Amino acid sequence: MHILLTGAAGFIGSHVARILLDRGDTVVGLDNLNAYYDPQLKRDRLARLTDDAGFRFVQADVENRSAIPALFAAEKFDRVVHLAAQAGVRHSLVDPHAYIDSNIVGFMNILEGCRHHGVQHLVYASSSSVYGGNTAMPFSEHHGVDHPVSLYAASKKANELMAHTYSHLFNLPTTGLRFFTVYGPWGRPDMALFLFTRAILAGEPIQVFNHGKMVRDFTYIDDIAAGVVHTLDRPPQPDASYDKAAADTASSWAPYRVFNIGNHDPVPLMDFIAAIERHTGKTAQKVLMDIQPGDVPATYADVSALEAWTGFKPATSIDDGVGRFVAWYRDYFRV
Repeated sequence: MHILLTGAAGFIGSHVARILLDRGDTVVGLDNLNAYYDPQLKRDRLARLTDDAGFRFVQADVENRSAIPALFAAEKFDRVVHLAAQAGVRHSLVDPHAYIDSNIVGFMNILEGCRHHGVQHLVYASSSSVYGGNTAMPFSEHHGVDHPVSLYAASKKANELMAHTYSHLFNLPTTGLRFFTVYGPWGRPDMALFLFTRAILAGEPIQVFNHGKMVRDFTYIDDIAAGVVHTLDRPPQPDASYDKAAADTASSWAPYRVFNIGNHDPVPLMDFIAAIERHTGKTAQKVLMDIQPGDVPATYADVSALEAWTGFKPATSIDDGVGRFVAWYRDYFRV
């Protein structure tokens, strides 16, 4: 297939691209290489892809209302994986307009491109953050997600609503994936594993929010990337038997689905830190902090629906995953 992959220089995007290329798809990877974190890391991820004849990189913003339509018109993509977004719950308190530009306007451009150029399936990144104030565990796609606690979460909820509209009006098959705390080699420097590993190896203190009373459904990158590709290969179909009176938010009469994609094995933050300590051989200096605005104390994914739909089943333990990250970090930064 000929696939558009946005966010190709990103953490998840670069891993998804590698799987698609290895199986023989051609990939146009789009990214703006912005400075939200060190662009050199993004360029280094791309360098692992650009030697492949099936890959072509395009540098552009998804919110660009001339570049994105022109790209769709020229390339005639079969399917689209849309991972480009302004990420980060905490950063949305500092620069909210970036989330509207990238996550709302940018997604609108992707939907329009898919609509007008016969794309067979759009898979896009949602987030576990959409569960917001929900405390029922594990989080299920059948739960309501109407109480976001950050603008980032609200933008991802908006993406799901926008996608449903296009599935309904234009019969565009769309699938949203609610990612749960992805970690692993080539990860994002603003996320806990990267921050903790850097500080521990440097002998610096780490900030532990909510006094360590956090639980996360940490999900290893290889499992996530495989799940994205499995999902791409199974476009949703219209469901004439859908009961509109039941109002199940996980599916629709339209060719629309939304799934959790996580590890289904929540880990206390202090246990996660202990795994980093084991693999670095150093003890962390912990500074206990209050929970930050926009954060939630716990996440826990029910992934049974995605497993039934695609066969997705995470297979990487926290200890193995953290060990692989620490080994990559030491090699990449020569520490």
